[in-house]
Amino acid sequence: MSLTLDLDNLSQIGGFPVTKIGEPIVLETSKGKAIAFNGIDQGLILSGNSIKGASAFTIEIIFKPDSSFPHNVEQRFIHIQNLKNENSRILIELRLTPDKQWFLDTFIKSDDRALTLYADNYLHSVDQWYHAALVYSNGTMKHFVNGIEEMSGLVDYTPIEEGDTSIGMRINQISWFKGLIQTIRMTPLALNPDEFISVGKIPA
Repeated sequence: MSLTLDLDNLSQIGGFPVTKIGEPIVLETSKGKAIAFNGIDQGLILSGNSIKGASAFTIEIIFKPDSSFPHNVEQRFIHIQNLKNENSRILIELRLTPDKQWFLDTFIKSDDRALTLYADNYLHSVDQWYHAALVYSNGTMKHFVNGIEEMSGLVDYTPIEEGDTSIGMRINQISWFKGLIQTIRMTPLALNPDEFISVGKIPA
């Protein structure tokens, strides 16, 4: 069953208590509320892991990256980690380029196995809304932007059990995100693109 995390408040998201880092702001967008992060010292930590124990998963996010090159070249804006084992983690990241574009960078680390999908051949303009998804099942990791698969690879993954989730930063409070995040959805299944959050829901 999917769990949708609507970023419309700063106290409880998806039923998880929230710890604020700095002062992120809830803003009204053309399609509803979103949380703005300044790329300097603002983030959120959720006390929980929505894909706890899942051997397959899909993590989706609707977000709008800002143009903040060269100050925020590496932005690790979703991070799930077993706090007792730093070698058990999942990250969704982006990289900025000097010409105000970005590309998706996703990462799974599972004990001595790891895989990075570094999609530097798939560039997107900043200051627009996007849907990104990370999907894992049966040893295969894939990521998508606006429903289009960009990269895939093989990695053995042991499900993360106990752990927290950071939004807008890496969980150790570095690699800050600058921009807006509206929705995150986590599903303990490998979804197909036609099952993703509708691209039509991406704010204009």
